[in-house]
Amino acid sequence: MTSPLPIVRTPAALRAQVRAWQLAGKRVAFVPTMGALHAGHLALVGKGLEQADVVAASIFVNPKQFGPGEDLDRYPRDEAGDAAKLAGAGCSLLYAPDVATMYPPGFASFVRVSGLPDLLCGRVRPGHFDGVATVVAKLLSAAGADVAVFGEKDWQQLAIIRRMAADLDIATRIIGCAIVRDADGLALSSRNAYLSADERARALALPRALVATRDAILAGMPVAAALAAGERRIKAAGFVRLDYLELVDGESLHSLGVAQPGARLMGAGVIGTTRLIDNIAL
Repeated sequence: MTSPLPIVRTPAALRAQVRAWQLAGKRVAFVPTMGALHAGHLALVGKGLEQADVVAASIFVNPKQFGPGEDLDRYPRDEAGDAAKLAGAGCSLLYAPDVATMYPPGFASFVRVSGLPDLLCGRVRPGHFDGVATVVAKLLSAAGADVAVFGEKDWQQLAIIRRMAADLDIATRIIGCAIVRDADGLALSSRNAYLSADERARALALPRALVATRDAILAGMPVAAALAAGERRIKAAGFVRLDYLELVDGESLHSLGVAQPGARLMGAGVIGTTRLIDNIAL
């Protein structure tokens, strides 16, 4: 079946098309994804169209950001369905390389942003953000787009990519896009598909705890006490593991003991076998 969206498979083909658009006077936005697309991903395309004339997206399930025992093999994949969704959202091109193209024999280079990957999710997913930084550096280099759009749900990832782009003088401007949530408040995620109906209902404890904690802090409760109350709420809902609930500086990701401008509440935990992350601005 013919794809509703032009698909290229090599960096050279992606670079050629983006360059052709730019030579025609068009600004280009780039949206990297791992597929299994939902409304949150399509919002990234919409954000790109606000910032540029055309949008190219990528789908690549990056093995270098999955640790041992994580869900690389079962991560949902549906290129044809994703291509149709991207086309419907106004995307003009899909870059879908395979693993051999991204990491050919002899591949030996990695990108590491010091400090930031060791915090929050990095404590329980060692090496994860090295894999993220490496693949994003490759994708941004291949695309050469004017802007690239990333979701704010993984705020740590966004902070790392911004730091990397600044440090490596990557010309592409990095833009964040607000979290898209279901009507009940759960942040959209490809991994939500793993949740049973009961787990899906109990997962709401995470965003609700973030909101309650934020409100408590803004009402004057000490940060430590507010975080402790939030942790109890999440654990009481049946999360089998709470990796963290922290108030952090939005740029450095360092924990804060008091509220300050730019702070974010960050939370992550496991319900059933599914790890969920979320965050909100203070």
